[in-house]
Amino acid sequence: MRAIVSAPTQPHRIEFRDVPEPEPSRDEALVAARAVSLNRGNYRRLAWEAAGWCPGYDVAGEVIRAAADGSGPAVGARVAGIVPSGAWAERVAVPTRRLALIPEPVSFAAAAAIPVAGLTSLLALAHGGSLLGRRVLITGAAGGVGRAAVQLARLAGAHVTAQVSRPERGHGLAALGADEVVTRLDTDESTFDLAIESIGGALLGQTLARMAPGGTAVSIGASSDEATTFDVLALVRRGAINLYAMSLFQEMERQGVGARELGDLLALVLARRLDPQVDLQRSWHEMGPMLAALGERAVAGKAIAIVD
Repeated sequence: MRAIVSAPTQPHRIEFRDVPEPEPSRDEALVAARAVSLNRGNYRRLAWEAAGWCPGYDVAGEVIRAAADGSGPAVGARVAGIVPSGAWAERVAVPTRRLALIPEPVSFAAAAAIPVAGLTSLLALAHGGSLLGRRVLITGAAGGVGRAAVQLARLAGAHVTAQVSRPERGHGLAALGADEVVTRLDTDESTFDLAIESIGGALLGQTLARMAPGGTAVSIGASSDEATTFDVLALVRRGAINLYAMSLFQEMERQGVGARELGDLLALVLARRLDPQVDLQRSWHEMGPMLAALGERAVAGKAIAIVD
């Protein structure tokens, strides 16, 4: 079986390699991959993972072997799923609790864009409770998670502020539901009830300074690779500011989220209420240049590789 694996000495730190076939557990279905997604987490992990590690979280394809315990979709079903690693392969073993049917006529490419971006957004937004009429800040809003979060927050009735690194990165966000698109957070004193923060560094500190009393900032990443400093006393004086650091797979287990919620997100795609925002789609044989584009922040939304 062919897969893309970590190769620290090769261009883009990846290479195609023949690897052993996956051996599904009783609660896992074997999926023939048709499309996979690139995420910044994959890009970052390639910098330190040992040779031979297979990246990839999102996969869309067809079930070729149903789970032995009788759970999940049958052979031939079109499905999308999420795994901690190993999705960049011709065949992937996926736990049925994290596998959802793809409704026709949603494409494999569109479906592969949803698991990480959609579930991360859904779980992070849940920390705000009812969002009707609430003010929500989403940093790094130009990426796949950010664009999904903007849409889901707007669907929940929130007033959405989308932060991007430069004006051109904000293209299309207003159409997705952002009420405001900004590049800085230190230009006014308006506050937010909920923030989904993915950049870290100084921006996380600025985000905390803009939280309303009782507000929650959910940290879902630190793509800046910078340390954060903030005025603790100022937060104490304001009162009851919450900072929650969220890891997707841990949060899925904690909240019991998986196949049902992924299916709900795919239903929103079918209803055209959630746009997958696929900005770059190529053959997986072009994975190297696609990773480079992701690293250079040249992708506005999701990058999808077709397994061919």
